[in-house]
Amino acid sequence: MKEKRAKNILPCSIKWTSDSYQIGGDRFDSLPKNQLLQSLPYLRAVSKINNYSIRYGVIDINGEFAGVCSVLETGLFKNVVHAVMLDQGPIWSEGFGSEADFAAFLHAFRSEFPKRFGRRVRFIPNVKNTDGVRAALREYGFKPQGEAYKTIWLDCSQDESALRAQLKKKWRNSLAKAEKSNLDIVWSAGGPDLGWLVENYIEDKSEKKYAGPSLKTLMALISEFSRGQNLMIGTAMLDGKPIAAILILIHGKSATYQIGYSGKVGREKCAHHLLLWDALRKLKERQVNDFDLGGINEEGAKGVRDFKIGMGGEVFESPGLWA
Repeated sequence: MKEKRAKNILPCSIKWTSDSYQIGGDRFDSLPKNQLLQSLPYLRAVSKINNYSIRYGVIDINGEFAGVCSVLETGLFKNVVHAVMLDQGPIWSEGFGSEADFAAFLHAFRSEFPKRFGRRVRFIPNVKNTDGVRAALREYGFKPQGEAYKTIWLDCSQDESALRAQLKKKWRNSLAKAEKSNLDIVWSAGGPDLGWLVENYIEDKSEKKYAGPSLKTLMALISEFSRGQNLMIGTAMLDGKPIAAILILIHGKSATYQIGYSGKVGREKCAHHLLLWDALRKLKERQVNDFDLGGINEEGAKGVRDFKIGMGGEVFESPGLWA
């Protein structure tokens, strides 16, 4: 089966390097819908706190630049025991990412990391979840480890009137309420607003038991993204006091809503609606085209899911975790 497929597969190669400069930062930054987990600051942050090494790959399909991917690795006894993690990749170049492209990538990827005793490969593919994609994953020895992953992307390149028109009615009404609430939105890259957000987020996360980055991971991300001025903290102020805040990480022409917190007054004033609406304006000023609102869960956190869907973006479903 595999040999037959290999004969019909598109020619694909992956050039691997441990030097991020060799993949071309400008080229990576220009790719559409860059995933946070594949961004260079994210990889550096996670590798430092977990003692992983990073390997960067440039993908060529049919003689054309098809995208990039990066893996985190750790091993023992000269990699006799070997773990490889490819999360939310590849990042595809414009015009690539079809089922045929993904199958070609899988063939090249498995050639570099063949299945063997002592090696575990964790893979969260960045490709549309289809029957053909899942069949290809199984053919190359991967098995699903959970449900499909869904997130919402907003196209920030649209003008403001188009962005407002795509808001769901309930979301638009909440935004209108917030706009009449005498809130001040303050943007910064650190300082006391960041401390207020992190402290309240960690306390809220511990109390409500929802998923999200740990304090250690969060601080590592803040450190790495701050270096490139790719961190935005938006704080809603009422009478000079913070009532809600969000943290956004910018990676190339894309950005990700990382964490947020809203107190009782913030929820009453719909402060989060105003924060995210103003964030779209700021991202447009930074020439960010794609804004990832983060994962949505169909089984739980209905309020968070409805809030994100209310902004009217594109729901993107990928296959989730495979190993």
